[in-house]
This record gives sequence, structure tokens and C-alpha cells, in this order.
Amino acid sequence: MRPWLIALGVLGLGLLYLLAIASGSTSSLTDYYWWIFALNGLLVLGLVAVLGRELWRMRRAVRERVFGAKLTLRMTSMFALVAVLPGILVFTMSVQFLNRSIESWFNVQVESALDRGLNLGRSALDALLADLAARNSVAARELANATPALQAERLDRLRSQLGIRQLALFDSRDRLIAYSCPDNNMSPPPPPAASFGGALDATSEWRGIEGGGGATLLLKVAQRINRIGYGDTVTLVAVQPAPQQLAVDAEQVEATRADYRKLVLARDGLKEFYRLTLSLTLLLSLFAAVGLGALLSRRLSAPLSALAAGTRAVAQGDFSRQHPIYRRDELGILTALFNRMTRQLADAKQAEEAAREQIEANRAYLERILAALSSGVLAFDADLRLTAANQSASRILDWDLNMLALTPLPEWLAWAPALEAFVSSVYSRLDRDESDWQQQIELSDGRLLLVRGGLLPDGAGRVVVFDEVTDLVRAQRDAAWGEVAKRLAHEIRNPLTPIQLSAERLAMKLGNKLDAHDADFLQRSTDTIIKQVAALKGMVDAFRDYARAPASRMAATDLNAIVREVMMLYESNPSVRMDLHDGELPILADAALLRQVIHNLVVNAQDATLDVAEAIIEIRTFIADQQVVMTVTDNGAGFPPEILPRAFDPYVTSKAKGSGLGLAVVKRIIEEHKGSISAGNVSPHGAQMRVMLPLSETPCVAVTS
Repeated sequence: MRPWLIALGVLGLGLLYLLAIASGSTSSLTDYYWWIFALNGLLVLGLVAVLGRELWRMRRAVRERVFGAKLTLRMTSMFALVAVLPGILVFTMSVQFLNRSIESWFNVQVESALDRGLNLGRSALDALLADLAARNSVAARELANATPALQAERLDRLRSQLGIRQLALFDSRDRLIAYSCPDNNMSPPPPPAASFGGALDATSEWRGIEGGGGATLLLKVAQRINRIGYGDTVTLVAVQPAPQQLAVDAEQVEATRADYRKLVLARDGLKEFYRLTLSLTLLLSLFAAVGLGALLSRRLSAPLSALAAGTRAVAQGDFSRQHPIYRRDELGILTALFNRMTRQLADAKQAEEAAREQIEANRAYLERILAALSSGVLAFDADLRLTAANQSASRILDWDLNMLALTPLPEWLAWAPALEAFVSSVYSRLDRDESDWQQQIELSDGRLLLVRGGLLPDGAGRVVVFDEVTDLVRAQRDAAWGEVAKRLAHEIRNPLTPIQLSAERLAMKLGNKLDAHDADFLQRSTDTIIKQVAALKGMVDAFRDYARAPASRMAATDLNAIVREVMMLYESNPSVRMDLHDGELPILADAALLRQVIHNLVVNAQDATLDVAEAIIEIRTFIADQQVVMTVTDNGAGFPPEILPRAFDPYVTSKAKGSGLGLAVVKRIIEEHKGSISAGNVSPHGAQMRVMLPLSETPCVAVTS
């Protein structure tokens, strides 16, 4: 709690205490009542200012939608209501009780009783005074006939006989003649002139009551005595103290009657006096209660606001909030539970982050492994939705599989229709829930995939692994065809020479022995045999070249120079054109084998444009991506769709004549040069052969035929 609030509370209690004391009519602070009242009024104004400021702050907080502001305002209103209603009730009852109490003070019977009590006391004193006067008269008669010498003696006797406390005899000049008292230490009464003044001048007797100091009342009686025979007068003074209790009671009754008279005169003012005091006390109490309620409401809602802020932080993912516990009540328990929850959430988040980091590390490790694999890997869940795929899978299928993530396998065709063969084959095998299977699939572009699949443990999904085996199958096919070509070359070459020699010998032996007609027929027959044998020898040579690749002699060579050298053979053909790269194109190659490649490609282009009215064959060279590129393009009919995927396979050709080994040999030569070759059709019609060879940094040497 703020120190100034404590100081203000202590000040308020002190001022209320002083105001309560000053409200009493007998208090020493009564004279400072209005000063104390003014200080209390200033305190009330201060509380009003503080409450106004607090209410303004609450209203602004409610407008700004600060969490807990409405609760604070509601609790403050409840505190105010709890304080105001009992306060007003107590104030009303107190005012009514006060009015009735004050009215009951001023009862007529009370005033009459006080008057009667006072009269009763006076009557008792008068009776005592009359009795003293009677005894004093007896003493005066005794002293009237006594000589001056006997008066002193008789005075003591008369005092003792009559039971009078003091007797004193004064002459006409107020000089003490004789004095009698039971105690010599007692002082004689004052002279008659000092006590009675001129009262004795008008009468011979005087009676009176005087205070004797403290609460003592002295009854005094004075009587003049004419002394017979002496012609003068003396004054006999009798003094008798009134009974102590009677004196006290009489004085108390007199004082009470005087106070009562004052109260009667100040009755209305007293009512207003107490009403003001009660009103100020009520206002001070109410404002203090409302202020205390606002403070307590703020203190009660502060932990809730802190918890709300912590909850918002937790909702945003911040689990580090810990709130101090200042109390041991339910709010303290709630704060402790919140702190424990945030600690548990922080621990869980830390554990989750550690687990996620471990999973990410494992996943990254697995992804690195999968990325390093040349095989394509696909993972599917139980619903055949794609959950993982490596880069090799996208490369082999020639499709970005990230676009198909979480897409069921049957729905792939809507996005990638080119994968129809792959999807249909794989789906048919996965749908059977086979634990282990293997299948070779041919894609629409002619590439071959070797696909293997299986089930993951615990039914977690399925995995598919595939490799592109086009080159492997082609290599196996090439090896098989090479072996076939080798055997064919061996088996065919052996009988060809005897056949040719026999035909020539028949023509030579029988030519001169037959008539002209038969000789001509024999000559034409033997010529046909010799030509066909020569054709078969050419085919055998092609088989031999395919089965046994010639040894290459690599050297730094300019591709443009080789192209120009070969094109010199086709200068007579205007359809052949060249568009060569400016400058040299250094490559590491066997010039003789490259001449064979270029010659083969140009011959194929010429054969493809035999039926074209305006044939165009263009040879172009350029550099792309650190590769030397050579293209041979024609405007012929192009490759048939069924031939294009297998254009480089042995014995695959669309020509009426030919062995179908030309492009196979060309492909083998290019691959020996660490290059690649591809075939394709161009728009609107025609074909293009594209050869790519590594660019060499070694200077070129002269090309010799």
C-alpha cells in the first residue's frame, strides 16, 4: 500500500477522534471545534479529489478496454454500495436517536425536579439558619444583663451549651470584645461591617450563608444587643458550619441547574452541532470506504490482469512468464498454478523443440541421403498420399513432385498426364498391398524405369524406389546386338568369298563356251551374285564396326575445321548449308571418328530430303553451358513417333535400305568422346540431331585427312 494512503488514513482517524472529543461540552478542545471541523472538511475535499481522479482513470481504462478495468469498476461500485447503504442507515438512525435524546434531556419534570431539589436544599439551610438564629437569640438575652467582665466568661459557657461553633461579640465600632471557639487556631469572624455592611442598620438581626472555602458553607447570624444600664449596643455574631453532605448536594444541584439552563438555551444549536459532526463523519467515512474499495479492487484485479497478460503471452507462444506470489489466498494459489503451468509448458516446448530439432536433424540427414541417391524414392501414407520424394524422383520423372505433395496417387493424372503409364502401373501394384514387388515400366517418352515397392512397418504407408534403366537396357541390348553382329559377321563372311570366287570362275570358264544369249545371261547372273556378295560384305563390315568399336586417338581438335573438311565433299549439293561459330571450337576428339559421325548424319539428312522439292540441310555449331554443340537439321519428314524413342537402337530404321546400325555407331562414338547425342523433330516438319561435346581448354592442332 502506498505510504501517502497510510498517512492519509492516520490523519483522517486522528481528525475524527479530535472532532469527537471537541463535540463534548466539557472538553478543552471545544473552543477549537470549528478549526478541527474545517480540517476534516479539507480532508473530505481531498478524498473527493482522489476519488474523482481514480474514477476518471477507471473510466478511461474501460474506454480503452484495458483488461480488468470493468471488474475494478464493478468491484469499486460494490464496495461503495456496501459502504453507502449501511452508512446512510446508521446516519439516519443516529440523527433520529440524537434528536430524541436531546429532546429527552429537556423534560419539564427534570427542570421541576432540579428546582425542587434546589428549594429543598434551601429550605434545609433556612431551617438550620433559623435554628442558629434562635440559639443566638438565647445567647443574646443572657448577655444583655451581663457586665462587660462577665460577657467573655458567659460567652464560652453559652457556646458550649447552645452547640454553636463560633461566638464573637463586637462593640459598636466593630471591635472584637470577646470570642469563643473550640479550637484556638480558628480565626474569629470578620467584623459586622465587613460581613453585613449596613444590613444591621435597618434591623436588629441579620442572617446569611457564606462559603467557608472548598465545599464548606458557613451559617452566620448577627444580632444587636442593647446593654441595659450601659447605654450602648453590641453585636453578637454566631457562626455555624452547615453539614458537609448538605453543602455538597446543594452545590451540585445548583451547578446542575445552571448547566441545564445553558443546555435549554443551546438546544437547537446543539442539534445542528451534532448533525454537522455526524454528517462530516459520514462523508469522511463513506469517501474513505469508497477510496479503500477502489484501492482493494485494484489490488484484487491486479493479479487477474497479470494473469491475463501472462495468458496472452502464452497464447502467443511465450512460456517464460512467471508472476510473483504476494498472497496466500485463492488468487495466490491461482498464480502459483499459472506459474506451474507456464513452467510445464516451457519444459514441454523445450522438449518439443529438442525433439523437433532431432527430427529435423534426422530428416535432414535422411534428405541428404535421399538427395545423394541416384534412385528415385517416393513415400506414401496409408491413403496413398505422397508424403516424401527426393530430387532424383523429380529428375527421373521430369516433374516437380513438390506440387503433388499430399495428393493421392490416382489424382496425379489431373496434374501430370505425362505420368499416366507410371501412375497406372504403380497404383495397380500398391493397391494390392503387396509386401514386395518389382516391375519395369516404359514411360511415354520411351524411357524405361525399374520400379520396386513395398509396405512400411506397422502399416505406416508404402515406399516406391525406381531407377531409370534406359541406358542400362540399351547397353545390354547393344552388347547383345554386338554379340549377334559379331557372330553374324563371322558366319556370313566365311561363305561370301567362296561364293564370289565361284561366280567369277563360272563367268570366266563358261563365258567363251556359250552362245551370246546364254553368255549374256550368265554374265548378268554372275554380276548380280558379285554385287549382292559385295552388299553382304558391306553389311558384314557394318556388323564388325558395331561389334568392335575402333580404337580412338584423342587430340585437341577444332570442330569447325572438321565440319568444313567434311562439307567440302558436299559442295556440289546446294541444299547443304553451314552456320558455324566464330572462332575455334576446341574439343578433345578423334578427328577420323568425328568425320564418320558428321558424314553419317549428313547422309541420313540427304536420305530424309530426297522427296522434298526444296531440301534444306543446315549444320550449325555454337557454345552453350561450357559445351560445344553441333546440330544437323533438315526439312524432311522427320522421325516417326514409334521410331523416335528408339532411334539409336541397333537395327531400328525407317529406310527401305540400310542396316539400322548407323545411328547406333554414331551414338557409341559420341559417348566415347564423353558427349551426348539426341534426336528430335522440328516444326513444321523435319528432324534435328543434336551433338554435345565437352569444351576443351587445350589449344587446337592442325587437322589432317
